[in-house]
Amino acid sequence: MADQFRSTEGLIDALADADFDRPPALVSNAHITGLGVAHALDAHDVPVIALDRAGGAGDAGDAGTGTVTHDGLAPPSDAVDFAGAVTYPLDDLDGFREDVEAIVDAAGTEAVAFGCMDEWALSYAEADPDGVRLPFAGSETLDDVLNKSELYATCEALGVPYPETYRLAETAAAGTRDADASVEEAADALGFPLVVKPELKRDFEEAFGTNVIEVADREEFADVVAAASEEGIAVMAQKRVDIATGKDHSLASYVPPSGSDDALAVVGNAAVRYPRDFGTSCLVETADEPAIEERALAVLDDAGYHGISESEFVYDEARDEFLLLDVNTRPWKWISMPVAAGANLPMAAYAAVTDATYESDGVEPTRWVYLPDYLSLLAGDETFWDQLSAADWRRLVSGEFEREGNLTTGVYRPADPGPAAKLFETEFVDREYYCSC
Repeated sequence: MADQFRSTEGLIDALADADFDRPPALVSNAHITGLGVAHALDAHDVPVIALDRAGGAGDAGDAGTGTVTHDGLAPPSDAVDFAGAVTYPLDDLDGFREDVEAIVDAAGTEAVAFGCMDEWALSYAEADPDGVRLPFAGSETLDDVLNKSELYATCEALGVPYPETYRLAETAAAGTRDADASVEEAADALGFPLVVKPELKRDFEEAFGTNVIEVADREEFADVVAAASEEGIAVMAQKRVDIATGKDHSLASYVPPSGSDDALAVVGNAAVRYPRDFGTSCLVETADEPAIEERALAVLDDAGYHGISESEFVYDEARDEFLLLDVNTRPWKWISMPVAAGANLPMAAYAAVTDATYESDGVEPTRWVYLPDYLSLLAGDETFWDQLSAADWRRLVSGEFEREGNLTTGVYRPADPGPAAKLFETEFVDREYYCSC
């Protein structure tokens, strides 16, 4: 267990005394998703170094001990060997590269990078630090997949259904493809409410604090597009899909460099979100939807992408079909579900760039629950009915779910109590962590 979250210098000093028998994994960021990746790798005795930016309430740490403040949940885990701060890559990519190279040099061995949010995955690819192996495609391929305009053009060419979308002429100068319509033309075609989305999320999120904005009328629509234009951000107008609650599905996959024919994949159904209609997943279960797997892998194959990804589909009741909404080219919050089901995607990715080996024994039906959100939903929504059985709750409380059955969790594991204890510590005091995943 990483007994403390160290400053960059403190981490370098600690690693100088470490001895690794195989390349360690660099896992960033060090919160819920990073914890899931750490558990997946630790199950195969892969050493884990959790890297994140410093942050949290209170003091800045203790310079005398080389520690800094950090509220993420991965570092207290028994699955994490070392944890520490690096320069946040969106603030200073060169500084991030220098920090990572110094950490790898101190470890005395090459390392394998796992970026658990878009900015970390892209920054590892763009910085390309010496001594770091990337178990995913390069930055140009990542940009092509993450670019919504390129993604939907690929869907159009492959016949993969996606929401009705128009690239807007008012921001076309910042875009990567020709415009489809003006604001007025898109409004006439889509009606209201509609949603405004960026081609690329990063700049839009920095400018607006979100990656999608729903607008109710023409005036609001024009204002948002004008603001995006001022920021030099290309945006699109998209039909607000009449989504069937509880039918969101995703393909969780690892595609090796050899291509999608050799992919390791599991379809997951986000059966429950918190909040219900638009929140993050809090109960996900395996699902048998071959069309989703086929369509998602076709898109990834066309883009030439290899690595871990989540391809998100929503079910449009009006069209009576699944629509591809987004592709996340990195691990995500419920990465522990496919691992528990028998598809250890992080280990497959690690093995592809090291001397390690991994082969799945097959996928079994599995459910994943994030208890803080699920319990909040049970307590605060009178219309929601518990989808876990009495036997499920007994196994959760006793910890028996870790040893048998088809249920796993995000964060809560009695055999590894540090992260859950840290969650209690941070949940009920006046502080906010910067990432929900």
